[in-house]
Amino acid sequence: MEQTQLSWITNFIWNIADDVLRDLYVRGKYRDVILPMTVLRRLDAELEATKERVLDTKELLDREGIANPELALREASGKAFYNVSPFTLRDLRSRANQQQLRADFEVYLDGFSPNVQEILDNFEFRNQIPRLSKADALGTLIAKFLDPAINLSPNPVLNPDGSVKQPGLDNHAMGTIFEELVRRFNEENNEEAGEHWTPRDAVELMAQLIFLPIADQIESTTYLLYDGACGTGGMLTVGEATLQRIAAQHGKQITTHLYGQEINAETYAICKADLLLKGEGEAADNIVGGPEYSTLSNDAFRSLKFDFMMSNPPYGKSWKSDMERMGGKNGIKDPRFVIQYDGDPEFSLLTRSSDGQMMFLANLVSKMKQDTKLGSRIAEVHNGSSLFTGDAGQGESNIRRWIIENDWLEAIVALPLNMFYNTGIATYIWVLTNRKPEHRKGKVQLIDATQWYRPLRKNLGKKNCELSPDDIARICKTFMAFEETEQSKIFPNQAFGYWRVTVERPLRLKVDLSEAAREQFRRQCLAANEQPLADLIDRVACDIGPGPHLDFNSVMETIATKAKASKLKFSPKRQKLVQTVLATRDENSKPVIKRVHKQGKAEPNRLEGRYERTTGKHMEVVEYEPDPELRDTEQIPLLEPGGISAFIEREVWPYAPDAWVNTAATKIGYEISFTRYFYKPQPLRTLEEIRADILALEKETEGLLGEIIGASGT
Repeated sequence: MEQTQLSWITNFIWNIADDVLRDLYVRGKYRDVILPMTVLRRLDAELEATKERVLDTKELLDREGIANPELALREASGKAFYNVSPFTLRDLRSRANQQQLRADFEVYLDGFSPNVQEILDNFEFRNQIPRLSKADALGTLIAKFLDPAINLSPNPVLNPDGSVKQPGLDNHAMGTIFEELVRRFNEENNEEAGEHWTPRDAVELMAQLIFLPIADQIESTTYLLYDGACGTGGMLTVGEATLQRIAAQHGKQITTHLYGQEINAETYAICKADLLLKGEGEAADNIVGGPEYSTLSNDAFRSLKFDFMMSNPPYGKSWKSDMERMGGKNGIKDPRFVIQYDGDPEFSLLTRSSDGQMMFLANLVSKMKQDTKLGSRIAEVHNGSSLFTGDAGQGESNIRRWIIENDWLEAIVALPLNMFYNTGIATYIWVLTNRKPEHRKGKVQLIDATQWYRPLRKNLGKKNCELSPDDIARICKTFMAFEETEQSKIFPNQAFGYWRVTVERPLRLKVDLSEAAREQFRRQCLAANEQPLADLIDRVACDIGPGPHLDFNSVMETIATKAKASKLKFSPKRQKLVQTVLATRDENSKPVIKRVHKQGKAEPNRLEGRYERTTGKHMEVVEYEPDPELRDTEQIPLLEPGGISAFIEREVWPYAPDAWVNTAATKIGYEISFTRYFYKPQPLRTLEEIRADILALEKETEGLLGEIIGASGT
């Protein structure tokens, strides 16, 4: 069917809303009626020819007491759906009584097969019937969809002489009409659009990014496509169409199966309905959704692996309720998000509860095929926070590390701003595969496509630009070329990694045994019922003087000796009391010793904070107590020449020679900074330009001072 005819039918259905629903619904709610009615009319038209056969089969099955009639009724209808009510929409059109029409219409709806019932339930279409009936609009609505001016049947309408009056709508044409209606309603409600719907230009780019690199490797076989946040199903259907087209161009005959999961009830219903309308009943059965089917907490395809995956997960959206259903952050054991990696049996891919978008990517990666020639390819849209949010060791950084260190990240494409309907923020397409070609191994390509777009004549919400076919071709050409250009940068995997190093400095304390300090200490001891300790400190002060003493270790040894002689246990609790009340930080004091290793028990290592000292004739290795107030962290690139030690020697020890690295706290992180890699510094203005501006300003203000003075004197 020609595009002009499809557009005419789409416009006709679009105008039904204004004709019937104006003043009954606000414009944003027209879709709640028009979309399910479009689905019903198409299904009704497809079932008309086999209506009697289905009713006869139903009667026979009931007579025989068959408990599960589903397959038999599908076979009778010749479709993946059926209706066992005694009515068609044409039967209902003749009802004059509104009460009878409502009752019969509800019976008609109840007669549909379970897959259609699920669509109606998720559209919540039955909730609209009382309002439509009360306003006497239900009959008018049915009549409009049965108007002879349009034909939503797959069969042509014939003239009396047998010529075609109106051509039939094949499944593809019907799907095109339905998708166009969905698109228009999404644009009409632009404050919501994009939350569940990705612009077609972005989807087409994503499809080409995952299929073009393996176009000549496609075999005549079966491929599985998956979207873990499928919305209205656009990515699945565009992905399937692109794969089918590329396969045909290479002389291959392929079979595709679509799988999707969607938590939003209405968009799930749209997706399922769209596939049914396109004649893809099996694919519709593989779409799972509704509020109880969150991809994160209730994976519907736990045991399946997929060849191609595309997704646009929600970003900036809390997944706290999912976390609670999964057992709380410390109780989650889902193997998609808590994995064994780098010697850690519980390597966490759990992100902050305020934003779960990266976990959708981890979900896709967990479903990659490992045992096929092509493996799996993934394209997923993210906002900028997925590039850098999360410190080393946190979920987001761990996901980036896991992906990059396994050499799965092929490229990231920065899209133009204002590409999506409900946000103007920067967005990026991540392209992954577990079968990188040889020339890409160990490398990641970053593409800056932010300037490749054409403006829209009219904004659609925040969307003010789109990718033209030429823009998509240009991005794909840059991606396939895999060369360094102004818009394409290629980095080794490790360029995005870093060590997060904790740098410690020793705690240095001086001890004040002055009379005032000891008086305060005595008050604390009395409160803690430790008067003997106060007496002991007085005796120590008499022996070594009031201080201040700059060697905390020596003072504590003296106190311990005196305590032992007095048969007073110098317990850790009492040591803490002395340190808290009598000791204060002093940068000129000696470091506080935490641990002493006897000779041969530990090797000195300045970087790790083990220092050699001589006591009498013996060599010892000591470790110092770190000072939390002086603790600092450094982010050291994995590609730093000489590694951590060279960095510390060059950047830390010249300014803090007593510093060391807490190796137990060192973590590896990954982040990707597009801004840094594609930053273009603005050239400084020349002195001549600055001088010219100053002279121009002087000339502009010439005489102003005289005018002001003259005006004030009058």
